[in-house]
Amino acid sequence: MTQIDSSDLRDVGKTRPVLENITNKWSILILTVLCTKPSRFNELRRRLEGITHKALSDALKRLERNGLVYRKVLPTSPVSVEYSLTALARTLQEPFIALYEWALEHGAEMERAQEMYDASRVKEMS
Repeated sequence: MTQIDSSDLRDVGKTRPVLENITNKWSILILTVLCTKPSRFNELRRRLEGITHKALSDALKRLERNGLVYRKVLPTSPVSVEYSLTALARTLQEPFIALYEWALEHGAEMERAQEMYDASRVKEMS
């Protein structure tokens, strides 16, 4: 793993807006889904359990604005739209897949830590 020198964090002001755009809860999940293949809106919505129509629409617009998602109108009847990753977004595939795999591997451990933390807070309040 690459180490970050604390002096490298002097540019945090430059990186914060970029990281805020790509690390949004839904953005990471949308980009991870699109890593596998281009998808239509409703397919994305089905794969992203819990996302609302508005949240998905807003996130896709934000990702398109940031040059990470390409929106292609398909000549079908009725008209449909397919979303895919841009070349810029494909540079995020490796770190996002690593993050996704980390979440699968360590999710249960985090849940246990949360339960222990919550239980200790309940005892302190008693």
